Amino acid sequence: MMPDLGKYAAEVLSAYAVSLTLIFGIIWLSLARARRVKAELAEVEARRQKDA
Repeated sequence: MMPDLGKYAAEVLSAYAVSLTLIFGIIWLSLARARRVKAELAEVEARRQKDA
């Protein structure tokens, strides 16, 4: 089902590979940051309730 890319097949496929790698990297970094921020927020809220 792959279309014929002709003489530019390597360039097109490598561009797709780089793009997908960057997209997955951005997703991974975003999820890691979200976990970190969520943990920090829980810590601040726990401290706030302890002090109140």
